[in-house]
Amino acid sequence: MTSSSWHALGNTYVVVETGDVRLDATAASAFARGSDGVLEILGSSEDRVEIAIWNPDGSRAELSGNGTRIAAAWLAARSGAERVDVVVGDRTIRTRMLGDGAVEQEIGEFTVRPIETIDGMSVIPVSVGNPHAVVMGDPSTIGELGPRLETHARFPNRTNVQVVRVDSPGEVTARVWERGVGETASSGTSAVAVAAATHGDGDVLVHFPGGDLRVRLENGRALLYGSAERVS
Repeated sequence: MTSSSWHALGNTYVVVETGDVRLDATAASAFARGSDGVLEILGSSEDRVEIAIWNPDGSRAELSGNGTRIAAAWLAARSGAERVDVVVGDRTIRTRMLGDGAVEQEIGEFTVRPIETIDGMSVIPVSVGNPHAVVMGDPSTIGELGPRLETHARFPNRTNVQVVRVDSPGEVTARVWERGVGETASSGTSAVAVAAATHGDGDVLVHFPGGDLRVRLENGRALLYGSAERVS
């Protein structure tokens, strides 16, 4: 097996090439130590890569915006491809290299559900191929609200949590509690979730502690723009 370390706005992943061997929860947790997760390469060609996404606790994630962007950058660095398809389960994320580490991603469909009251909190459930619970409020409260909502009975498979503040039309500040990880510096699907929960169509700039991601919403689909870099 070979591995390399990457980050997307402080969200760190270990890319693991396993060959014919497949990771299990124990092996994935060992590889993930000190990072936000593992991207297991299941197969690749010049412009297509299939991955499995593992959280540090050994659970699997259905999707990761930052993780798929890293996988695309990993393959592009190897093959020179300008466009890369990243396959995760039954979802294909189409990407385009924009230069200087920037990547455009077609995240695809998202769904915003009606506001719910959960333990006194107003929560907007959003699906971006994975589950999110968006709370409008002070992002600094993520350390309190994140663990409460992640494991709440309302979400039997647990959920990602975001606390977001709208700064102005088209601009928000958010912090993220990722399912199976804890607080992370940024999150791609979380950027889509908070943009969708707070805006209709259009461009939304999302500020995270690790840096900014840009989301374009159009007719229930999302494009995501951000960077990915190799660390070691």
